[in-house]
Amino acid sequence: MKKKQIRKVCITYPPFEYNIGYPLISLNKQFQWLKNPTYSYPIIPSYAATFLKNNGINVIFLDTIARNMTTIEWFDNIDEIQPDLIFFEVKTPIINYIWDTIDVIKEKYPNTYIVLAGDHVTALPEESMEKSKTDFILTGGDYDMLLFNLVNHINNGDKLNKGIYYRTSNGNIKNTGKFVLEESLDRLPFIDRNLTNWKLYSKINDHFKKTPGTFIMSGRGAIYNNYNSNSSNVLFNNIRLRNPINVADEIEYLNKRYGIKEVIDTTVYFPTGEWLSLFCETMKERKLNKKVYIDCYMYLGVLEYQDYKMMKKAGFKTIIFNLPSGNAKTIEKLGITDNSVENMINSIKLAKKAGLFTDMMVKLGYPWENEEDIINTFEIVKYLMLNGYINSMNASIFVPYPGTKLFKYCDENNLIDTKNWFDYDMRQSIMKNDIEDDKIFKYIECFYNLSFNPLYVMQKIKSIRDIYDIKYHIKSFKNILSYYLNNY
Repeated sequence: MKKKQIRKVCITYPPFEYNIGYPLISLNKQFQWLKNPTYSYPIIPSYAATFLKNNGINVIFLDTIARNMTTIEWFDNIDEIQPDLIFFEVKTPIINYIWDTIDVIKEKYPNTYIVLAGDHVTALPEESMEKSKTDFILTGGDYDMLLFNLVNHINNGDKLNKGIYYRTSNGNIKNTGKFVLEESLDRLPFIDRNLTNWKLYSKINDHFKKTPGTFIMSGRGAIYNNYNSNSSNVLFNNIRLRNPINVADEIEYLNKRYGIKEVIDTTVYFPTGEWLSLFCETMKERKLNKKVYIDCYMYLGVLEYQDYKMMKKAGFKTIIFNLPSGNAKTIEKLGITDNSVENMINSIKLAKKAGLFTDMMVKLGYPWENEEDIINTFEIVKYLMLNGYINSMNASIFVPYPGTKLFKYCDENNLIDTKNWFDYDMRQSIMKNDIEDDKIFKYIECFYNLSFNPLYVMQKIKSIRDIYDIKYHIKSFKNILSYYLNNY
């Protein structure tokens, strides 16, 4: 391995001027190009930056997406920074572009370390080592801790943790073994929000109703990760949670230090059971429920009415649900053996009854579904929207990522139509499907048309409780309108 000491680290994303839109790259987000700017806080890279800074490393956090930087501006910044190490968090649809970017950087700065992390390189680490001049790949979801370990290895000779790929002096690719996720999350520092430019992400987000807002993470991994087609079951093979008191401490700190009025928890799905009860009780005891909105992701069919009511009293505002399908056969294929479509629908109703906002994400285009199946899902979503059970809905095409169980299933059953990673950006189906892409997107349009239905509009008006709800509904309407203006 190289021996150059690391004094300055740049954690960054390159600009994506070759595409029209704003890419969703950060953890737990299904990659897609958004027409309207929505900046998702890169939370694990932010932890990595904080780790390094707290231990004397000069860190520059350069998110070109949130800053709307051009390629020239970005390279001017790199020229000025002169980093010893550049870190990229990457996803499948941008990996080819990252390889090209690395080649350019290495031509100009041959002695600068390049480090990659994320779900794609965790699934296929050798690919990026072979197709680019990457120096190191950090696999698994704890790449904040692995980056800190790597820097200490280079600077101080610390032993490398498991999960790191590297090159030997003669160019051979080696690794330290399968990544292990065993560190307690309660040992994580609170993120240095100023270092990571939190204000760039504090207002422009689809879910914020109050601003300034920010993002936290209460846990890593998920109980029900079999049917996730995104990064969660690639990066995390176990479940770890922060102490609920520790999470409440962070929310209180964010409110007092930065005036934060809303937090989005980026945990794949929010903790439940005794954890949730203690967290809600702590929020009420500290009266944080009167000061901060909380938004989170939650599984359908897991909580009862009293749980949702408890969350509402603790300051929760929005629950984001994933409706995998409205068809029993798809639910079974996705490995959801302990739930049913009926239970999922009832869960949404209970959350709404408790006074919570409910946002829904819907996937279409599974290779085993026909048009009748899509219509079944549409009718369920239509019923929920027009009867006021859903406040906001996002429909998109199904894309499994390499490393997920769904990708493996589709690959083994010859259902994958392409492995050109550029195509995995939700702008087309990458599956062998009896339904043509144009028809799938027509169905997606039908889902969005529900937002203009007078009954749905009336339900949204009825759900208004304060000025923040009004502003949020106006923003949502503008986003839907923009979808049509940009596509027709």
